[in-house]
Amino acid sequence: MSLYLMSFLYVVAGILHFVRPQTYLRIMPPSIPAPLTMVYLSGVAELVLGLALLVPSLRTWAAWGIILLLIAVFPANWYMATSGKFTNIPAWILWARLPLQGVLIYWAYTFTK
Repeated sequence: MSLYLMSFLYVVAGILHFVRPQTYLRIMPPSIPAPLTMVYLSGVAELVLGLALLVPSLRTWAAWGIILLLIAVFPANWYMATSGKFTNIPAWILWARLPLQGVLIYWAYTFTK
């Protein structure tokens, strides 16, 4: 069940990168080059990796890919928490997202074996 939930979450998140790119553009740190391209690339990565989790022969690679993706997008979560631009979101939620990345990494790690 956990595997299917993880797959579903990444596939939906990947699709949302194309349906609502502005949402993801807002959280891009200004230091990231070509932000729209990065939004689309991360969307493709989430979509592909989420689907690959469902293929037993690809599952380990997909889980490691998700771990790397979560590390790669951490600066966006840090930016959200520290930039002061997201006052419409309670600060505790912005800060809770940071350790949540660790939980998501661990969850993906459970599928690397």
